[in-house]
Amino acid sequence: MTTIPKASPASETERTRAVALELLRLIGDGEPALIAGLFAERVDWSIAENPTVPWIRPRTTRADVADHFRELAAGQRPDAAHSSVDVVLADGKQAVVTGRLAGTVTATGKTFRSPFAMRLTVEDGLISGYRIYEDSLAIAAACAD
Repeated sequence: MTTIPKASPASETERTRAVALELLRLIGDGEPALIAGLFAERVDWSIAENPTVPWIRPRTTRADVADHFRELAAGQRPDAAHSSVDVVLADGKQAVVTGRLAGTVTATGKTFRSPFAMRLTVEDGLISGYRIYEDSLAIAAACAD
């Protein structure tokens, strides 16, 4: 006889997708403390480091996440007209978001545009893993004097 699992994978997938969508909404609202509230106390965080871009560096805690989004908001102005989300996919604890981001670096006035992919791991309703892939060279060029 086949045993049916008690927890439906669809329900875990739906919860993961809901967290991913809430993250996108809060990023759009620009509230670093609320964004950080979606993250676990310890976070497996990965963005390719680039010394030219001050907000791109390692993070490991919920407080670090809040700092990241504060530094990001201070360092650049998003360009909503050229930023978009193409797709949000979820499967179990994993979510992937793809799209385009654009903005202007505050210090230099230079603009950037980049495709991006974000991979999230969601456990117990909180983001425990955060990976973002973007054209860090284009962002670094916009940060350079």
